[in-house]
Amino acid sequence: MADKLVEFLFGIFGNDFVTVALISAVPLIELKGAIPIGLKAGLTLLQSAALSYVGSSLVCIPLYFLLLPVFGLLKKIGVVGKFFGKVENMLYLKASDLAEKAGKRKIDGGLSAEEKRKKADRLILAALFAFVAIPLPMTGIWTGTAIAVFLHIDFGRAFVALVGGNFVAGALITLLTLLFKDKIDYVIYALFIVFIVMLVFLIIKIARTPSAPSESGRTESSGTESGGETKE
Repeated sequence: MADKLVEFLFGIFGNDFVTVALISAVPLIELKGAIPIGLKAGLTLLQSAALSYVGSSLVCIPLYFLLLPVFGLLKKIGVVGKFFGKVENMLYLKASDLAEKAGKRKIDGGLSAEEKRKKADRLILAALFAFVAIPLPMTGIWTGTAIAVFLHIDFGRAFVALVGGNFVAGALITLLTLLFKDKIDYVIYALFIVFIVMLVFLIIKIARTPSAPSESGRTESSGTESGGETKE
């Protein structure tokens, strides 16, 4: 089954390198799934890891700039719009939760207001880095980039935190893939099952997410909670 799955995926584009990079850019799969799949397809572990890292990291660039405009368009499409409104709000709530947890970190009361703001910014970026670095379902580049967008984190700073966290996640997955290299079929089976389970879980979570608040209330809340720099 693993052989057929890999053959199907790699038969679509006909180029193993391009296929691995594209697989790594797919939500929920990202480099966590692309690295072992690339190894199974015949690439070396280093090739698979490098291509997966590049493919999954680059996706954050268009995602950062297009996420809100695309949501804005999709939310105008009847029933589909309601669904994507819930998706947007789910990501916004995830961003708010991360900002709240980072904000609970103690900041020296002797600092000036400007120093406190900068310290809060660093804590947010550290939390974003850690969020992406932990290779668990729904903690990768896609969700991390959405968090950065909703917290109005400057693209340059967000990009460094995102690709840095993604590098750590890739290193951990590469190590695990190396350790279980002889059982790569079972690794792919497990990844496939996790993907299906997480997809079902995600759909249920979206369905239970409340409708999005007003844009003005959301913007005000995001700016207050993140403590970060807003985009001009």
